[in-house]
Amino acid sequence: MFHVPEPPLPSRNAAASPASGHPTHVRIGAVQYLNTRPLIYGLSGNLDFDLPSRLADRLAAGELDVALIPSIELFRGLSAQQNAYRIVSKSCIACRGPVMSVRLFFRTRPERTRRLAVDEGSRTSVALTRILLHERFGLAPELETLPLQANAAATDADAVLLIGDRAIAPTGGGFQAVWDLGDEWYRWTGLPFVFAVWAARPGFASQGLANRLDAARERGRANLAAIAAAEAGPHHLTVPQCLDYLQDNLHYDLGDAERRGLHLFQEKATRLNLAPAGCSLRQAFSSSIPFASGTP
Repeated sequence: MFHVPEPPLPSRNAAASPASGHPTHVRIGAVQYLNTRPLIYGLSGNLDFDLPSRLADRLAAGELDVALIPSIELFRGLSAQQNAYRIVSKSCIACRGPVMSVRLFFRTRPERTRRLAVDEGSRTSVALTRILLHERFGLAPELETLPLQANAAATDADAVLLIGDRAIAPTGGGFQAVWDLGDEWYRWTGLPFVFAVWAARPGFASQGLANRLDAARERGRANLAAIAAAEAGPHHLTVPQCLDYLQDNLHYDLGDAERRGLHLFQEKATRLNLAPAGCSLRQAFSSSIPFASGTP
């Protein structure tokens, strides 16, 4: 998670030039996925597009100042303690129920899952799947990677994790159960699930950036119909289906409930050694977006 259709080839633009510290010169990284469109609306001229895993690696290497990274990568980036990542915006990609584009398809009863094929494009969704199977059934299935261009028919695994277009599109028969992972998490915890956040590299001075990123989200939210009209075809969706996904299945505000959900996800991931131990999520929030009273 952060996580929607197959990514295009990475493209790097002038935003990759060295940062001066002024917001207009910030090296910002994002992915060209449908679920990111409302957050980057109006920012495209200043963005450096890449694959999610590469964005996380490049942020860690200091090649980017800020990136929209999967939440599991945020946890891993907290291990630097004082030089850890910081969340620099109240914008995020989250859900408060069904997300539609992250689903787990079972060929057997869920409690009998022994082999799990996981989408190559998502690390956060893989961690969420492993947490849900462990918490409910005590399972730790063998993992295999499903290549980006493959579909569920390419594997005979007991369960198949799909994200994006592959999760939304019909998959045919042969499945005994289907979990929408956003809905499963929400019904289990009562909390939103946060797939991705805007994070800054250690030492980056981000004055003014939060307002810029939040303004981009507001522009995107005000133009969801236009985004859906432009993006539906390339993502093999109807315009109403695309609009429903953007405005009903996704949520873009990093509020108190989202922070609690993020904290719980970190706690569960740490117990399964999917995230480093001893890292405080509180330190990831910059002074411009402090935790509210009572938030973990």
